[in-house]
Amino acid sequence: MRMLGSILAGVLLVLAVGCQSPLEKEVKALKGETKQLQSQVEQAKSENEELKKHIQTLLGIRPETRLEDLYSVKQVGLGRYTGFYDKNKTGRKDTLIVYVQPVDNKGDAIKAGGSVDVQLWDLNKKENGALLGEWRIGPEELKELWIGTLMSYNYRLTFDVAGLIEGLKDPLTVRVSFTDYISGKVFTEQKVVKP
Repeated sequence: MRMLGSILAGVLLVLAVGCQSPLEKEVKALKGETKQLQSQVEQAKSENEELKKHIQTLLGIRPETRLEDLYSVKQVGLGRYTGFYDKNKTGRKDTLIVYVQPVDNKGDAIKAGGSVDVQLWDLNKKENGALLGEWRIGPEELKELWIGTLMSYNYRLTFDVAGLIEGLKDPLTVRVSFTDYISGKVFTEQKVVKP
């Protein structure tokens, strides 16, 4: 009898521990959710503190100097080596290379984001035939064309002009418009080059 009582007590204990009521399961699930929500609240508090510090830093900068202090394109220059070249070594100049140099207010070349429009003109021709070619370089392509040499930094743009300048002996004009994507300003420059 004593053994039967021990077995019965063991079975009841197993049933009591193994079988939770729906209410007990819900309480356990809610406790788990509470821990998860507390963790998210702590993370949000930490992120909020970082953002407050960032805002205080930004508020310490005078509004009129924020954009200008990042960088500011004041003008665009065309490099002295802008001109025509015989890329294929055929004896005919078939490539136009344009060196575009955005310059800041200190006179330093800067890698400014934007787009470039290039036009090639023969100003000796009549109005409707004076524009020989035009090209547009977008911001994604432009940022890959930045080069540095011992003496300068420029965007180096190359264009195939084999069919455009055949038989020309008079100087041509290269006109560049650089659109600065931070300020929205458009800077233009032109240069006379020999074919």
